[in-house]
Amino acid sequence: MTENLPRTARPLRVLAAMSGGVDSAVAAARAAEAGHDVTGVHLALSANPQSFRTGARGCCTIEDSHDARRAADVIGIPFYVWDLAERFREDVVEDFISEYEAGRTPNPCLRCNEKIKFAALLDKALALGFDAVCTGHYATVVLNEDGSRELHRASDMAKDQSYVLGVLDEKQLAHALFPLGDTLTTKEEIRAEAERRGLAVAKKPDSHDICFIADGDTQGFLAKRLGKAEGDIVDESGEKVGTHDGAFGFTIGQRKGLRIGHPAADGKPRYVLDISPVNNTVTVGPVEALDVTALTAIRPRWCGSTAAAPGTYTAQLRAHGGETEVFAELVEEELRVRFSEPVRGVAPGQAIVLYDGTRVVGSATIATTTRAETAPAAV
Repeated sequence: MTENLPRTARPLRVLAAMSGGVDSAVAAARAAEAGHDVTGVHLALSANPQSFRTGARGCCTIEDSHDARRAADVIGIPFYVWDLAERFREDVVEDFISEYEAGRTPNPCLRCNEKIKFAALLDKALALGFDAVCTGHYATVVLNEDGSRELHRASDMAKDQSYVLGVLDEKQLAHALFPLGDTLTTKEEIRAEAERRGLAVAKKPDSHDICFIADGDTQGFLAKRLGKAEGDIVDESGEKVGTHDGAFGFTIGQRKGLRIGHPAADGKPRYVLDISPVNNTVTVGPVEALDVTALTAIRPRWCGSTAAAPGTYTAQLRAHGGETEVFAELVEEELRVRFSEPVRGVAPGQAIVLYDGTRVVGSATIATTTRAETAPAAV
């Protein structure tokens, strides 16, 4: 049975993480309506909230805090603000910077779920006697007859967010509620529900940007913290075709903003194929050279009691990406994956999340990729 809104013999004590957006507000309202004893909490994640993005779904600004408080008042639940700014800076922001510095492409939202919402927040909630943490994510927790739990995709694939929850382990799933997971309605209908409930966030726009980069300029954000470091842009033969202000400002598969001095011999666009922080070099080439046939991934985390058995699964490689068929096996704590068909734009640092049907098997961080024979491997 699904356990997004469980009705138990006693009401659960639920801590609802309220970002200030419409999804988390409706989730908290549904949990309260289901009869649970709900307390709202907004996470203050910045020592200087004005520096974080405002006017969106955010989770970090003073504006968001006020929106969350007003929503809690309308729902009729207690509300608090918890300061997790230092933990967020260490576990999410600094990790983001160091990953880019090392030539990798991290996902800060996934890291926030792992380290903040379902680690720091959940640990504090359990210590205070709460039974579960509720969020506005679109995903589903299934309770099996043997008492084990599974994480599944949301009923509506268009809104599914299970990818960024693939880091949750069985213990964390046992204390997670996702009241929106079974929603087959559109986002407009979620907004309409919020409006019916009198929640002012009903019309608040969504944001898909990184909350701690105020102006959305990731390259500028990294340059301020890592400093400019001019280096070469080279083609596959090693010939210099341009310069850059820092290899950290690029991601594998990137096409725009390369500032290449002259066109390729065939006149076709060039893409970032490799980033080498050791010699501060960015390698570019044709789109076909991005084809990846296999990868290895480290730090696997399983959404269940056991590791994935060797076999065929589907995999998702980015938050808003599609699925692709893979063969995966665990070899000495390293996940090894072979793709049925080549895929493009796979970068070290990204997360790969494995699925068995709609069930989330687990996730791992991509360490290396193997390119098709027409191109060298990226490490």
